[in-house]
Amino acid sequence: MNQFWENEFIQLAGYYSVVVVCITLSLAVFELVTKYRNWEEIKKGNMAVAMATGGKIFGLSNIFRHSIAHNDNLLTMIGWGAFGFILLLAGYFIFEFLTPRFRIDEEIENDNRAVGFISMVISVGLSYVIGAALN
Repeated sequence: MNQFWENEFIQLAGYYSVVVVCITLSLAVFELVTKYRNWEEIKKGNMAVAMATGGKIFGLSNIFRHSIAHNDNLLTMIGWGAFGFILLLAGYFIFEFLTPRFRIDEEIENDNRAVGFISMVISVGLSYVIGAALN
């Protein structure tokens, strides 16, 4: 049975499955902290929400990629990935805090693509910093 679990294809399928679940749960948390409904806005063609959400998905994927690369244990990988998600979530709140002249959520909900783009770049950029620190 050990040979089965040590098979690279089985390990890849396991990591893939776990990361998809983790990203789905993370996106659900992001959905709770934003004032708009991501998937409803995307369905309506709101490009700012699509960019912000895409940045979160890319950022989370990048964090978990680094977590997989630096951890041999599935639970440790999940733990570091979850910690990276918390840092990414903190970055979202810091972005909101550092822009007191307007509300990020309202601008993105109103399809302000400039704000959506900056939100996407912040998520992607922070994911690289978080990922690099996961040694």
